[in-house]
Amino acid sequence: QVQLVESGGGLVQAGGSLRLSCAASGILRKINVMGWYRQAPGKQRELVAAITKGGSANYVDSVKGRFTISRDNAINTVYLQMNSLKPEDTAVYYCNAESVSVDYWGQGTQVTVSA
Repeated sequence: QVQLVESGGGLVQAGGSLRLSCAASGILRKINVMGWYRQAPGKQRELVAAITKGGSANYVDSVKGRFTISRDNAINTVYLQMNSLKPEDTAVYYCNAESVSVDYWGQGTQVTVSA
């Protein structure tokens, strides 16, 4: 089992920044990719950014150049630095950890960007 605990969400004005953290615990040896998803009201959950254990990252086009995902394998934590936030970034952000057979999810953290 893997447990994921997110923190760092909140309310910010457009143009501002937030940093999300996701601490993983449990049996982590089969986890390679970790990432952040988001779900806005009335929309499907979408992948925002993901990073492999080796540090290779990918992003959805809408956040490229504004968001940065990083990972500290020593403390099993993944981060999402969000800069130049826009109202359309408002959503619940979920941490995700992929193993071969199952995905694990955090409880979600709300990010609200006011215009």
